[in-house]
Amino acid sequence: MPQANAQTPLVPLTAVNRLIARLPQKERTRITTQCEAVELVVGDILCEAGEPFKSVYFPVTGIISLVKILVGHEPLETELIGNEGMLGVTLVLGVGSAPQRGLVQGAGTALRMQAPHLLEILKSCPTARRILNRYLYVVMLQLSQTAGCSRFHNLGPRLARCLLMAHDRIHSNHFHLTHQFLANMLGVQRGGVTIAAGILQKKKIIRYSRGEITILNRQGLEAVSCECYQSISDDYRRLFS
Repeated sequence: MPQANAQTPLVPLTAVNRLIARLPQKERTRITTQCEAVELVVGDILCEAGEPFKSVYFPVTGIISLVKILVGHEPLETELIGNEGMLGVTLVLGVGSAPQRGLVQGAGTALRMQAPHLLEILKSCPTARRILNRYLYVVMLQLSQTAGCSRFHNLGPRLARCLLMAHDRIHSNHFHLTHQFLANMLGVQRGGVTIAAGILQKKKIIRYSRGEITILNRQGLEAVSCECYQSISDDYRRLFS
């Protein structure tokens, strides 16, 4: 599990979770005083499908995936969570158990709060409840958009979408994502990812070797992505403008 560090602040002063940042000062203080800064370590499981949420996480610089586990198949990534969101938002519906496994896919930091504390805050912080309700709606829109994308769009543009989403959340042009993680995100075999990434590399849009990815041309990546990246981004901006 993620470890808190009482000696050295894990979260840079300039880094924020965008949901928390939108709260009025009083509610923001109420939430942050109930949180502890933790390190997100790749591979850590933060919640398991069907089990009660013990904690919720507001990522600041890391990436958390929600993954669906089906017997006999590789895990399928259904949602990517960075500093635009949180893990555990279904608690606003009064649902105490996790819908899917929560897995750290990108190292970084997060603010962690015990689930009962969030439930108490939601009772007395109307803006926090409204913002989390909107975020939950955004998640629903993203799930439907991703489902359509997986069904109708080619692998290359879908890979570009995934890389753009990761880039937005990691806040660095260089990051580590394994072939297997990208395959799980896209619901394809690893060989398909290798071919699609190779095409992007030949176009000098990315550099990719053994899971180490460098974005060389962000505009070029946006140009080859399918429409779904822009649609997902627009949904978030529309509801949080």
